[in-house]
Amino acid sequence: MSSEPILDNAEGAETISTDDPSVVPGRYWRPLPDGRLQCEVCPRFCKLHEGQRGLCFVRARTQDRIVLTTYGRSSGFCIDPIEKKPLAHFLPGTPVLSFGTAGCNLTCKFCQNWDISKSRETDTLAHAAGPETLAHAAGPETLARAAKALGCRSVAFTYNDPTIFLEYAVDVALACKQQGIKSVMVSAGYITPDARAELYRYADAANIDLKAFSEEFYRKVCGAHLQDVLDTLEYLVKTTRCWTEITTLLIPGENDSSAEIEAMSQWIADKLGPSVPLHFSAFHPDYKMLDHPPTPKETLLRARDIALKNGLRYVYVGNVHDEAADSTYCHGCSERIIGRDWYALTAWNLTHDGRCQSCNTRCAGVFDGPPGSWGRKRQPVDMRRFAKGV
Repeated sequence: MSSEPILDNAEGAETISTDDPSVVPGRYWRPLPDGRLQCEVCPRFCKLHEGQRGLCFVRARTQDRIVLTTYGRSSGFCIDPIEKKPLAHFLPGTPVLSFGTAGCNLTCKFCQNWDISKSRETDTLAHAAGPETLAHAAGPETLARAAKALGCRSVAFTYNDPTIFLEYAVDVALACKQQGIKSVMVSAGYITPDARAELYRYADAANIDLKAFSEEFYRKVCGAHLQDVLDTLEYLVKTTRCWTEITTLLIPGENDSSAEIEAMSQWIADKLGPSVPLHFSAFHPDYKMLDHPPTPKETLLRARDIALKNGLRYVYVGNVHDEAADSTYCHGCSERIIGRDWYALTAWNLTHDGRCQSCNTRCAGVFDGPPGSWGRKRQPVDMRRFAKGV
């Protein structure tokens, strides 16, 4: 499946210099009989003339090839709690070095990170956000070195989708692996099979945004297709060792009906299994959906109840305060095994290898020793401190 791309930026064709270190050859594209080049990183399949950019804005055609234009550039670096990604079953309590670039290959009208995902210039974004974003160039080795020095167990590709900066993300993941740092992909999962195989070959964990369980919603609200995302979820869970969790932002009147949540949770249980964690998050009015109200907490709890009734073992609510619904319970004895208050751990009843201390039932996830104690802190990072020779 594919959707018709927007081919031109506002200025039309432009000259992109390959002397710029942030411009690198892209992978996954092919020439078409009419002279255009087709980008094949995501199912949008943008078809480009010379000097044009794809809808994501960061992949472009220059000198008869597709290039990535944001290699080594970021909208900011920050240490977050791993629970913020959100990942509830991957090295709980530990800090993760988080970063993103600019642009996106979806057109979600409700985007909660639109200032980054819809940015048309990384430096402009940094200046607009203020000096605390500390956006600077950072090569893969610098990022890996920073994560290790800062005591982060993992690096997260987040804020915007790593699919569109695949070449940079892969190189960072490889550099992190050499330092013993794990890689986390936060993505909408809208990616072609070949590109997906390369990107997730180096991922240790992923949170995939399942925007809705309706093709109409994906087409009208996100400019994409549902099946491509479902394919990514099945691929990750069934054929890789990448620990996978799912997030769905519930928008009043759009994707929050009991029938849709019933169908979604049944599909997850049937196709992915009961142990894949599912996060229901609250929407707040933003970007092009300012006319929609915030999601009531009751909607999230109703969705959680439906998913639990359909056999999912680990279902959480996000963007609202509810310690009970944010905590993890043993599916063997129902004991609370991980307590959470927002992003802080309040209880821990697991062995170092992730077994319930009451009944020895294994909790699905990635656990390695005692939990971390990072808590709710968010710490901006100036990557210049870790550049070689500085």
